[in-house]
Formats: sequence, structure tokens, C-alpha cells
Amino acid sequence: MRPSPMSARAVASCSSAALAFFRLRPLRRAVHPAAVLAGGCSSLHRGCRSRLVHSLVDEVLEELRSRRRVRVSAKIGLHGTKELSDNKIDKRTLQKGLLLEFQKDSERSLLAVVERPDGKKNWVVTDQNGILSSIKPQQVTYVVPGILNFDYSKIVEFLEKAQDLLDPTVLECAWMELSEKDKPITVEEFAEIVYGSKESLESYCAHFLLSRDIVYFVKVDKKDHSIYQPRPPAQVEELLRRKLAKEAAEKELEEFVHLLKSAKALPLDSKPPKSSWLTEDKVREKIEALQAYAVDACDDEQRRLAGNILKAMGFTRTSSAALKLLMNVGYFPVHVNLDLFKYDVRIRYTEEVLSAAEDLLLDCPDSDLNIRKDLSTLKVYAIDVDEADELDDALSATRLPDGRIKVWIHVADPTCLVKPRSIIDREAMHRGTSIFLPTATFPMFPERLAMNAMSLQQSKECRSVSVSVTLDPDGSIAEYTIENSVIKPTYMLTYESATELLYMNLEEEEELRILQEAATIRAQWRRSQASAKLSLLYYGLVFSESHGSIDTAMIEPRIKVSNPDDPEPNINLYVEDQTNPAMQLVSEMMILCGEAVAAFGSDNNLPLPYRGHSQSNTSVSAFSHLPEGPARSFANIGVLRAAEMDFQKPVPHGVLGIPGYVQFTSPIRRYVDLLAHYQVKAFLRGDSPPYSASDLEGMTFIASMHVKVARRLHSNSLRYWLLEYLRRQPKGREYKSLILKFIKDRMAVLLLLEVGIQVSTVVSRGKVGDEVSIVVETAHPRDDILSVREVIQDTEE
Repeated sequence: MRPSPMSARAVASCSSAALAFFRLRPLRRAVHPAAVLAGGCSSLHRGCRSRLVHSLVDEVLEELRSRRRVRVSAKIGLHGTKELSDNKIDKRTLQKGLLLEFQKDSERSLLAVVERPDGKKNWVVTDQNGILSSIKPQQVTYVVPGILNFDYSKIVEFLEKAQDLLDPTVLECAWMELSEKDKPITVEEFAEIVYGSKESLESYCAHFLLSRDIVYFVKVDKKDHSIYQPRPPAQVEELLRRKLAKEAAEKELEEFVHLLKSAKALPLDSKPPKSSWLTEDKVREKIEALQAYAVDACDDEQRRLAGNILKAMGFTRTSSAALKLLMNVGYFPVHVNLDLFKYDVRIRYTEEVLSAAEDLLLDCPDSDLNIRKDLSTLKVYAIDVDEADELDDALSATRLPDGRIKVWIHVADPTCLVKPRSIIDREAMHRGTSIFLPTATFPMFPERLAMNAMSLQQSKECRSVSVSVTLDPDGSIAEYTIENSVIKPTYMLTYESATELLYMNLEEEEELRILQEAATIRAQWRRSQASAKLSLLYYGLVFSESHGSIDTAMIEPRIKVSNPDDPEPNINLYVEDQTNPAMQLVSEMMILCGEAVAAFGSDNNLPLPYRGHSQSNTSVSAFSHLPEGPARSFANIGVLRAAEMDFQKPVPHGVLGIPGYVQFTSPIRRYVDLLAHYQVKAFLRGDSPPYSASDLEGMTFIASMHVKVARRLHSNSLRYWLLEYLRRQPKGREYKSLILKFIKDRMAVLLLLEVGIQVSTVVSRGKVGDEVSIVVETAHPRDDILSVREVIQDTEE
């Protein structure tokens, strides 16, 4: 059998030290086996061998085996070396003064001297560190032959002498000589061939090399002894490849750990940028393994790699330790949002999508140009939160000669740019929604499309879809139209500035006052539906006569973090009261638009993502004793059932108190709204709808999966920053809180009115809807810990 090329190269590179070992040993024959082995390495390099070499090796091995049985037994006074050098060791084999090797633990083997028996089976030994241990016979891996009454203090000297002989390259040359004849060998035979002696030191060195070799020889246990069998060349080839790969990986790991330690030692403002860790593939692979480990989202290989890195750095193998390490080296900021990595959120766009978006910006086609109505003379109010980047709805109103109110809900028209099933449409579906976090916004469409070409902009002509509704005096819909339009937004207002305008009651802002009046009568109409069954029959649907709309308005916190990568970023907290007049105005108009679109779909048999909501069997009146506001809304929300979807016809929306509803007002931010636009716009052009009811159901399901993740991201991030806000507040600061409900006995759920966060604690007094004062004892955002206690007010008797 010829050796493989890799094996041949390995043996050809036998070190001069290894060859010198072979030349140490003189034998009584004319041709020395040491010279044979040394010559074998050279001849292998030249690609040839001699039969004489093999016959001489055979003779030497045979002679060694015959001499071994006599010389060793006589020398140490025992039955034979096989009983000592193998794992077949029992109580009778060991005796005081023997030098042996034993397995201390899974990673360490130590030399020790036998001291005395310990019980029936165990022995007390003194190891190379001078430590007494009780060991079992199974722990003994080798008994050094030829030694009696050894002094443990000389073990260190013995090991130092052994170091001079422990050259692992001799294994390569010995394997080449023995493998072609498939010759097994004992430890003592290996020592005789390699070192020219099988004395104590040489035998131990032979055992050391063979027992730790993982490439060339394999240990084979016989009934009464053990031998080492040369591995087949193909197996050696594979093991060498694995060994080299392992050594390369270990070197890479060592270099990476050095990088980590260097970065960890630098001051905060001098840490390497995150991008520097992602440039080289081998570094990126390891940093990403740590990142995946930190968020508990790693595969087996990443788990193994991250564990090795943490161990090398002296960290425990935990996700929190990985997070701490990544922060220490500057890869993660202190306030990193781990959910972005845990849920694998799409925060960037591919070059293909960005390129397609740029093409749309260069050539802005309008397939509805010929049927677009000019509404640019209307006064248009766009009202949103002050940090809104995507503006996708605006409002107009007028009073008709007969006294009725006509309102327009103008909605941005992204479908004039984006076509169904296009690459940008597919990307939007797999995002589902724009993600709004305190630290950043991740739009559903590429930013230049979403915030410029698609969004409504003040004083600029903007393409839109306008839903106009004429209201009857009671607030019901008298008539509606949906048409493509061009508008020119007059005002871009925040809720706060719009509310101020309402309070000022300016004559020149009559349209805003009309919008507020329309919102008021609409809200009254929705609440009155408990006794207005007949008014809900106007497009063939009957709504339960026992329920009207449900009040679910809560206090909602908003946070904007301007510099989230800083250790102490700026946190701007605003608690949003949903009873704000401008917010209620906008909310009513959005509901009105959704109802009108549902009516449009019903009248024209148009498949749409109709959204409904059955009320709980619990009557709303069950909570009428609670004060209006968060306490009552919290109780109402607690009994609501999940929303329902239908894609062929409207379904009643019990919470809103309307007979049908389609989300339509946020096509830049929500993919389901965009689907409704595709369907309605096709109908307005006289085309068939691009999607069937079953198509809509499948696409809505895909988008909804991502919407759930986005909501969880928003909720978790908001809570994190609320806790961080509370952590920074002065100790002992008192907060007003509202009792929302009692969990058990006096354990209550509270709403911190000044922060908008819920917390549980024991209160000594009060009922649902009452206010109590609390102080924050602990706020730890990373571990999601918030604990408070009630402030007991002193009262005079």
C-alpha cells in the first residue's frame, strides 16, 4: 500500500531532532534499525523502499518481544510490564513506591508515586505537585516500568528529562515504517525503536507520545494487554487535514481573543467602530457568533464558537456574559436593542430594492393621471405626531348649503408608483409595516420613497386618494365617493398645535371647526348604535342591537431618544392623552374613512381586507360604574375578543360601533392598507382587482406575522426606555398613579399617570379608579425590573 501524498509530505518533513532520536540506539545487528528508520524517512521522500528494510524491522521487533518478557520482569520483580502499562490494573498490581500516571480529570493527567492502600480498592498517591490524592485503579493510565521506591520530589526532574525526548515528529516516521506491514507495536517496542532503550524514561516518553497521538496510531485493547495499531493511510490523511484545520482555527481564535482584549482595554471614546469587526470574514464570523449567543438565537456551531471565545476571555458561558463582552469592546452600545437581532428584523434594503426605488424616483409614472380630480383648492390639514416622517393622511371639510357637513379624508397614493407583485411590493409585504421605535424608524418602503415621493408635503401638489363623505345631522353616512385626486396640503400640524387652533376658535379656520363638529356627531352616532339597529341596515348588514362603540382610550407614552448610542442618551418623554381634541378628531375621521371604504367594497362586490371585532359577551354597561378614562378603558380592553377578518364582505366592528371597516389611511406604513388601495384603485380605473379574496387572505397572513413582531419590538423598546427614564429620576420622587384593577387582595395594577407605564404593587387603600402616590424603588431596563411602593400619607387623628 503506497502512502498518500499528504502522508508522504508529512514524513518527508521529519525534523532533524526526530532523525537524531532514531540514531541514538545501537543494536547488535550489522544494520541498525535506527538507521533503517532514518533511512526510511529519506527513502520515502524519494518514493522508494527496500524489502531488506522491512525484513530487518520485523527481526528487530521479534527480538524485542522475546527479550522484553525476561528483562523487564527480572528488573522490577513483577509478573510483566503488560500488567503495568495497560489499563488492566487492579489492587495486586500496584505497590508502594511505583511511579505512575493517572487521570486527574477530563483534561489533565499527572505523574504520581504510590504511597499506601486506601480501603479495599483505592490507593493514596502523591502527585507531581506534592498533593495527596486517593485514586481508583481505573484512573491509572500507565505504570512506569523499571522503578521501585521512587521519591515523589524527583518527579519534576523526571519530567524535565522527558521534555528533551518528547518530539512528536517521530510518530510520523515510525508510522511510515510500520504502516505498510500493518505492524502493531507495544509502548516498550516503540521506545526501543525510537530511543534505542526501553528504560523507565524512554518507555514513559513512548507512552506519552502514543497515548496522546490522534493521527498515526490507535490503541487496541486486548484481553490481557494493549497495543498501538498504525492507522490506514487514508485515515491518517483525513486526521491530518482535521488536525491542521483545528490548529488553524485555534490560531484564529487566539488572534481574535487578542483583538477583543485589546479593544476591551481601550477607553470608551477610542473603541474600534462596529464596522471594523465586520470587514474580515473570519473576524465577522466570530463576532456574529457572539451576537447570536447574546440574543439566544444561535445554531450549534455558533454556540460552540461563542462558548470557546467566552471561555478564552474568562467569561461564563451565558448570553448576558456575551452581551457584556460585546459592550466592553464597543461593538454594542450600552443601550443596544437586542430584539432587532433576536427577531432578525429587516432594517436595511438590498441593492436590488434600492435600485428599483431609484428608478421609480427618476421616472414617476401616474397611471391614473387622466382620472385624477383636482382638489388643490381645498384647505387641507395634515395632523400627526411631531416626529412623524411618513405623512399619509390629511383632512378637509365644508358645510353644504343644506347645513350638512361634507368631509374629505385624503390618503397618500403610493400605488401610483408601486405596482402589485413588483420587487418593492414584495419587500413591503415581507416587512408588513413600518417599525417605529424610540431610537429609530424603519420604514416599510425605502426611505427616499416613503418620506419624499409618497408622503404628503406642505404646499406641494400631491397625488392622493380622496374619500369624501356627506354626513346626515345624526352623524351617519348620507353619501360617499372615492376618487383619485391632487391636493395641496395647507397646514402640517402636530396634535398639540391643532388643539391650540381649536381652542383659539379663529374665524379664518372655520374648516377646522367644521371637522371638530363632524368628529363630535360621529362619536355620538357610534355610541348610539345600541339603540339604532335600523340605521345600520343601509348596506345590508345588521349589527347587534345590544352594543354600541366601546371606549378604549388610554394614556399612551411617547419617547424620542436623540442619541441612543451614547451611554447616557437624551430621553424626551411625552405622555399622550388620547382624549386630546385634535387626536379624537383625527381618530373619528380615520374610522369614518374605514367605514366608507367598507361600504364601497360591499356596494361593488370588491374583495378587500375587511376587519371586524365581536364584543365580549360581557355587556359594556358592566363597567359603567367605573370612572371614564383609563380605568374604564382598561376594563373594556380586558374583555375584548380578537379581531376578525373577512375578504369578501364587511363584518361588524363592535368596538368601533360601525357595520364594517377597512384600514385604508396608512398605505405607506401598513401593507394591509396598501392591499386595499390596490383593489380600490383598480376598480376606479375599470380594471379587474389584482387579487382574489384568497390571495388577500394569504398576503394578509404573511404581513400580519411581521406586524406582530413589529408590535412586540415597539412595546419592548418603549418599556425599556421608560424604565431607563425612571432609573435616572431622583430617588424618592413621588408619582401619581391610578388603580386599574386588583389582582388578589390588595395587590393592584397601577398606571403611572406621569409616565404612562403599568406596574403592580400592594396598596393599603383605595378602589379601582382612585389615585395613589408611589415611589420607584428599582428600575433596571436590561433585566426588565420595575418595583415600586406606595407612599402612605400621614393623617392627623
